[in-house]
This record gives sequence, C-alpha cells and structure tokens, in this order.
Amino acid sequence: MPNFRTKINVSSSATSINHQHRLLSFGSCFTENIGQRLINFKFHNTINPFGILYNPISIINNLNRLLENDNFKENELFENNGLWHSFAHHSIFSKMEKVETLEGIQKHFQTAHLALKNCNRLILTFGTAHVFENIETGEIVANCHKMPAKLFQKRRLTVLEIIEKCKLFFEKIKLQNKDLEIIVTISPVRHIRDGLLENQKSKATLQLAVAELCEQFNFIHYFPAYEIMMDDLRDYRFYTADMIHPNQVAIDYIWEQFQSSFFNENTQILNRKLESINTAVQHRPFHPQSAAHQQFLKKQLENLVFLESKHSFLDLKSEYLVFQKQIF
Repeated sequence: MPNFRTKINVSSSATSINHQHRLLSFGSCFTENIGQRLINFKFHNTINPFGILYNPISIINNLNRLLENDNFKENELFENNGLWHSFAHHSIFSKMEKVETLEGIQKHFQTAHLALKNCNRLILTFGTAHVFENIETGEIVANCHKMPAKLFQKRRLTVLEIIEKCKLFFEKIKLQNKDLEIIVTISPVRHIRDGLLENQKSKATLQLAVAELCEQFNFIHYFPAYEIMMDDLRDYRFYTADMIHPNQVAIDYIWEQFQSSFFNENTQILNRKLESINTAVQHRPFHPQSAAHQQFLKKQLENLVFLESKHSFLDLKSEYLVFQKQIF
C-alpha cells in the first residue's frame, strides 16, 4: 500500500530537559499548550508572564527588561474603552482600575525576573513576523488593545532585524547564565487575517531567522512544531473548527515529538508514572466509599510516597491531598 503521509523524523536534540531543570516559556498560544503539559508533568516551568506574545521583537524586548530588572512604571499604562493597558502585555492584564493593572504587571514581572535569573532552559515560540509600530514612539507593540489603526504602522519584520535583536539578547544572557540552553520553535497556528500568502511569508521569515541563529549559537536548538503541523499533519481533521488552531489530537502528537526530542529515557519513564497519577487524580468513582475505591486510594498514596523517595525534586503535595481527602 502506498504511503499517504509525509512523516517528519524528529531526532534527539543536542540538549535535553529533565525535572530538575528550571524552565521559562515565552511566546504564542502554542507556548501555553506545551508549557502547561510541562507543568502537568511536574517540570518547574513559568509560562508567559506577560501573557501571550506573538512577534519576536516584543518577546525579546520583554526578556531584556526582565534581565535588567526594569519593572514597569505607572506612566507606561494607558486607558482605552474603560480599561488600563500596557503595550508590552496581553490584554489578560488589563483591568478597570489603573492600580490593579500595575500591581498585576509588577507582581508577574518580579516572579519572571527570578525565573529568568535562575532558569537553565528557555523555551521561545515565535508566532508571526508581522508587527505594529506605534507611529508616535516608533516602538513595536505586543498588543494594540483595540486602539485606532491610524496610530500604528503595520509591517513585516526582516530576517536581519530578527537576527540582530535576538543575537544581542542571547549573547547578553549567556554571559550571565552559562548553563542556559534555549529552545526555539515557530507556532503551528496560522495568522491568516491578511491572507494565507502573507502568513506563509511571515512564517518563512521566522524560519530563516531562527535557522541562522541556530547556526551562530550552539546553545540554541530548533523544534519543528510548525513543520510537523504543516507537513506531517497535513489534514484539516487535525485543526479545530476555526481551521487555524491545532486540535487536541495534533497537540498530543506534537507533544510526543517534543518528548522524543528533548527527554531522555529516564525522563520519559518518570513522565509515564506521573501520567498514571494524573489519570488517577481525574478518576471520579460511582461509589467513593466502596472497599475497592478505598483500596485504590491507598495504593495511589503508596505510589506517591515511593515516587518522592526516588525523586526528591518532585512536589506531589496537591496529588496527595486529592487522594487523602477521599479516604473515609
């Protein structure tokens, strides 16, 4: 039978991720998908402290501020449609009260500053090369927050712009954090507001820039999430109803490829044990007081004690409480 599929063989990366590493994940909504999976499997991961970000310039600008511990000030906020916003943040931070917006931004900033300072694995997901420049300031914004279009100029970044911006940050952070490894991926989510052709140009720009950065720095590693989605999973059954975002099946598949690329055998074995515990946590019995279910709970508690004795870096307190509360 002919092969009706083009499979991308993702090889083992030159770097690895394990449960003792400190991770920081930045970027598009795909970052949220992979980042939450990492948290579910008990990796130490901080996800998108500025909210979802799409273009590489805004991502690197915010990382630079974290590196320099340059927290946000009150005069950097602006009001629109009854909410206070920051051009550097996603609208998830926008609140009706200015002080509430600032407090939320500053709190997440301090957490992220420490996360960046201590992390040894930085995961970046670039979503688009299209950016909006504030005409008044010349700054590229992360989010327009529904401000009038006349205030911005939209354009596509050049490959060289992306390389030069990222290169300066990568060199600077490597000096401060010598064991840092950076994983870069391009989001499989298509940005089609300006059409499929513009989306392809945007993704190609990101691909060329990241390829050059990987050539220049041996601590930068590429994971082909976009290529897996576009070539390996070349079928609309792997998309949600909007025909833009990967569905759960696709995310699961890309996660498996991510695991095989960055997790060694011991990490994958531990993940399977943790997955079994996660499944047990989600279990909802018909008869919670039955002898069978009570025995099941005790067995799960034993498994937790055993895992913690073998892997002292794991924090399983929340799982322990879930099972303990159900014992009569």
